[in-house]
Amino acid sequence: MKIGLYFGTFNPIHVGHLIIANHMAENADLDQVWLVVTPHNPLKKKDTLLDDYHRLEMVHLATENFPKLKPSDIEFKLSQPNYTVNTLVHLEEKFPNHAFSLIMGEDNLKSFHKWKNHEVILQNHEIYVYPRISSEAENLDLKNHSKIHLIDAPIVEISSTFIRKSIKEGKNIQPLLPQKVWEYIDHNNFYKK
Repeated sequence: MKIGLYFGTFNPIHVGHLIIANHMAENADLDQVWLVVTPHNPLKKKDTLLDDYHRLEMVHLATENFPKLKPSDIEFKLSQPNYTVNTLVHLEEKFPNHAFSLIMGEDNLKSFHKWKNHEVILQNHEIYVYPRISSEAENLDLKNHSKIHLIDAPIVEISSTFIRKSIKEGKNIQPLLPQKVWEYIDHNNFYKK
């Protein structure tokens, strides 16, 4: 089975994440997309994150009606901070019959050369890239690489940061979240402080 890995802190997961994940599952050469909840992205401050299991529960709630989308807590069991190259090795050992690919935004492709062992990742895995609005210079070397696939996906500019800030300010951002995720956040009073 060909699995696309969509990594994120999902703090919280929102409709933009679902649009991209579902588009990849339906339009790229993938059987499933696993939304990998990252306990600690080395490039983000950990103190801004909700507890790992709350974020995982929100991903479960968001994806329950999408048979090709699966939540994954695989990184919860690995040493932190998490590096994608280590996660990929672990997944290959645990699921030897699956082929794993990465899903990332065009903005992440531009900084991909800074990732730990990025050459090893590129040598062994396909990368599916969705477009992002950006004014930075593009990394043309990587875009033309045989393992990089640019997918014509909808451009979604919703951020979890914007959602957290809006909730803190008492704004109604309900349309930006799956209904059950909104209810979970509201019930638990998340992001209000």
